Amino acid sequence: MGASNPLREERLRKLTQWRQRGIDPYPTRFLRTHLAEELHKIFHDLPPGSDSSSHVRVAGRITAKRVMGGASFLDLRDGSGRIQLHGTADLLGDERYELFTQLDIGDFLGVEGLVFRTKKGELSVRVEEFMLLAKALRPLPEKWHGLQDVEIRYRQRYLDLIANEHARKIAITRSRIVSAMRRFLDSEGFLEVETPILQPLYGGAAAKPFTTYHNALNMTLYLRISDELYLKRLIIGGLEKVYEIGKDFRNEGISTKHNPEFTQMECYWAYADYYDMMALTERMISHIATEVLGSTKICYQGHEIDLTPPWQRITFREAILAYTGIDIERYPTLSELRDAIARHKLSLDPQPTWGKQVDELLKTYVEPKLIQPTFVLDYPIELSPLAKRKSDNPRLVERFEPFIGAMEFGNAFSELNDPIDQRERFLAQEALHRAGDEETQPLDEDFLTALEYGMPPTGGLGIGIDRLTMILTDAPSIREVILFPTLRREGGA
Repeated sequence: MGASNPLREERLRKLTQWRQRGIDPYPTRFLRTHLAEELHKIFHDLPPGSDSSSHVRVAGRITAKRVMGGASFLDLRDGSGRIQLHGTADLLGDERYELFTQLDIGDFLGVEGLVFRTKKGELSVRVEEFMLLAKALRPLPEKWHGLQDVEIRYRQRYLDLIANEHARKIAITRSRIVSAMRRFLDSEGFLEVETPILQPLYGGAAAKPFTTYHNALNMTLYLRISDELYLKRLIIGGLEKVYEIGKDFRNEGISTKHNPEFTQMECYWAYADYYDMMALTERMISHIATEVLGSTKICYQGHEIDLTPPWQRITFREAILAYTGIDIERYPTLSELRDAIARHKLSLDPQPTWGKQVDELLKTYVEPKLIQPTFVLDYPIELSPLAKRKSDNPRLVERFEPFIGAMEFGNAFSELNDPIDQRERFLAQEALHRAGDEETQPLDEDFLTALEYGMPPTGGLGIGIDRLTMILTDAPSIREVILFPTLRREGGA
């Protein structure tokens, strides 16, 4: 249990005393009649110094305590808000009142009593009966209403949710974002499906996978890095509009924008292209903002942002030219591109391939400038092995990424449905892997077999739920919007 904690020892002593009195400090249930928020709505016009005629049963965690002789006040917080409790020796009797005063901040309590408003105007419940529902053996952090230690907040999220209203609001908003997205896609005729998380071969994104092993089947499996290739199989099978909201896993670094375990929505739409997916994206995001926040105008990290369609559109080439002065089409090899970067005196991490290097240009010099909603489109084919070529420029593909608040939060294509071209792309990815690129697509024969049965023209879209939640809750880090983010082992290097 670690070093002795005097406060915990004192609470353990109280726990023993409750049990010695024949009281179960962890009873099975308590039937409550109202939430705190409901009481405030029902009795909003009760005058100061007045009693109502209503007896109620409320329950929650004690978050403040003030003992003043024969009268005590407790603040009780439930999932909806706070209500004040007023307990007196006159009403409870000396023995029960003494137990009432022995309650600690953090304990869960159920009470029954009359609703009244104090002379100072505080809506309260006059305690006639009470029941300890769960004895808290550890005290809440000092100044629990403002827990600031980031390490504690992330490792012990339950304390963060107790202490910080903002953390609770983010969790609730995230849930509403996902629900609004699901309702939107359902209303558009998409069918929600489930595809495997454990896969015999990973694919659908440029990322390193997590590897596991199935003992009974004697085979290596991978945690999926994307839902894409399985969702496309469903398009091939005749399900023309499908989507999935679920976990993906990528064995990569952790940052304010990256968590190895993350939530993504992917949808695929037969007979659509990337222009259709752009229109779908801007309608969906503006709809979610309106439903969840009540407006398409938001503030993200000090920037006023308007999500109202239509969003700005700019090509990959135009964006890099505008913000770096480099026209990437003039430098078709990695060495020529690196020379141009050096001539423009740009500071950039060297990458193993031309495609990765131009992508690094975009991330370093373009992405930080894309504050208002923007689609960057028409990517180099080297970065997009699953997207359809542009008919007027075979070096580019019909792909876009959406950006808001200087952050990319999605990816979309006109999906490649030519099985011969797809095989060549997979082979090209293998060559890139041999050249040193660890984040490439492996050749998937099973998917190629499916593709040879024919897939209609299809548009595909992936949206990162975590990053979208960051944008809509003004959160600076992905760890703020994931209840239990991946962290280093405590005390580890």
